[in-house]
Amino acid sequence: MNKIYLDHAATTPIIPEVLAAMEPYLKDYYGNPSSVYSLGQRAAHAVSEAREKVARAIGAKEEEIIFTSGGSEADNTAIKGVVFALQNKGKHIVTSKIEHPAILSTCEQLEKHFGFEVTYLDVDKEGFVDPEDVRKALRQDTILVSIMLANNEIGTIEPIKEISRIVKERDIYFHTDAVQAMGQIPIDVNELGIDLLSLSSHKINGPKGMGALYVKRGVKLLPLIAGGAQERNRRAGTENVAGIVGFAKAMELASEKLEENVAFLRKLRNKLINGIEKNIDHVILNGPRDEHRLPNNVNFSFRYIEGESILLNLDMLGIAASSGSACSSGSLDPSHVLLAIGHSHETAHGSLRLSLGKGNTEEEIDYVIDILPGIINKIREMSPLYEG
Repeated sequence: MNKIYLDHAATTPIIPEVLAAMEPYLKDYYGNPSSVYSLGQRAAHAVSEAREKVARAIGAKEEEIIFTSGGSEADNTAIKGVVFALQNKGKHIVTSKIEHPAILSTCEQLEKHFGFEVTYLDVDKEGFVDPEDVRKALRQDTILVSIMLANNEIGTIEPIKEISRIVKERDIYFHTDAVQAMGQIPIDVNELGIDLLSLSSHKINGPKGMGALYVKRGVKLLPLIAGGAQERNRRAGTENVAGIVGFAKAMELASEKLEENVAFLRKLRNKLINGIEKNIDHVILNGPRDEHRLPNNVNFSFRYIEGESILLNLDMLGIAASSGSACSSGSLDPSHVLLAIGHSHETAHGSLRLSLGKGNTEEEIDYVIDILPGIINKIREMSPLYEG
């Protein structure tokens, strides 16, 4: 059978509408947006229209959007841009132990090389950050709090509004990584009460190498990339016009069809979770079970086996999946997210993430439910960890 793609949290295919929107700016309207002649101004107009579409999708203003090369650059720009601009006020950052590596690695770099101090908050067994833990972590020298909107591995949707209210009481900047949340849940920056928000194109059926950072008007931010006046002097470099146009189209479609897509994905997700739990023993659902879980996320730990063996067997039977964050897939270490929610190294190594997209079908889910128990049983029979 054709490949069943269940790794949409890692990346998504470009849909035809997005590709069609991009094509003219790859072929005919290739001008540099900074050029004064008509070919360049056509490109500049396209970038301006795209910026307005991205802003509208999250309730922001056009001038509050900075286009980046993706979610990782957006995260780096948010963290480094704020703390370097405000380091005369303090050098303390608050984040959580389950953030994306783009956040955690940046914070570690700031600690090691620039003298910043970072508080890494614990989470509960379902991956939730306790807003009161945020309150307790705030200090006189805290200049930034960064808590993700939804976790990329276990799908936990964090209580961002409650956290925001606490952070705003102290007049501290608040950033959220919304890369996995966009297209899965409604996002309004004003309702959430945040100052900076990261987005990525290739998670919502747009092109790779494209993302954005929302920066609330008035937020102090030092540019991460210098060398040009693009993006209102906040991010140098000639704009990726085709990528920006494609990203904006993907954002527009994700917003317009959000309710329809969420209902469809939630139905498939619940069917998959119920089917796995019914047919396989010694399994642990990672993350919450209810509306506080992303509608496309399924993550299980299978006791007594390693996740890599599951992935290889699924691949041989035509199913693409993952064991966690694509940005950590080259590491032999167990998922930092699963360790943070209380799993042992052994259990964390046996994880499987199945992330759904609007191109999946009920028949594909039935196929996975049908063949996965046999895969698990076969691997367990060969495992010295399995005791029957």
